Amino acid sequence: MSAGPGEGHRAVLGTAGGACRDPFPQGPRRPTVGLVAPGGGTGPARPGRVRQWRHAARRRLYRGGRAGPFAAALNRLSAVQFAAGVLSPSQAMTMEVRGRRTGRVISFPVAVADLDGERYVVSMLGEGVSWGHNLRADNRAVLRRRGPELVRLEEVPTDRRAPVLRRYLAVAPGARAHVRVDRSAPLTEFARVAGDYPVFRVSHVRSLRR
Repeated sequence: MSAGPGEGHRAVLGTAGGACRDPFPQGPRRPTVGLVAPGGGTGPARPGRVRQWRHAARRRLYRGGRAGPFAAALNRLSAVQFAAGVLSPSQAMTMEVRGRRTGRVISFPVAVADLDGERYVVSMLGEGVSWGHNLRADNRAVLRRRGPELVRLEEVPTDRRAPVLRRYLAVAPGARAHVRVDRSAPLTEFARVAGDYPVFRVSHVRSLRR
């Protein structure tokens, strides 16, 4: 699966550095209820640590680079939701590709990254995904969001992937746990891992609306 926008279009809020005075100093503060840390202690949950735990939980859904039963069920629901264009951002779509061995059409949710007037899909799980191999065998696919669109996909050379990967993480929060670069990192960091994440440019062929 490519990006899982349906997994959560939520932002983790950071905290500004520096101390601040209690705006209500007249009474004692109530104790802060924190999360249980891995070592057993409790305390206020730091945003960075919460993000790490959430990313670790998402990676467990895709052990070995494949969707587990729960992730597969979520993906099926998301594919229906994105194809209908319901309660999801405009970049959330369902892509259909034909299996290179079985000939069977496979559908799955994707986040389509837009950059400089072009559209791209990215394999957040890297080289191991079957849909990437299927596209290399037959680059035709169908994108669905409130209607089907026939497209062709062309693989982007490694040295041109970095800006696309950064844009992809901006529009696909569910993919951030799987790409080994922070979304705010400089392009040089994305270039360092670009060879691990296939990127395909989407070209419109025609609408399949009746």
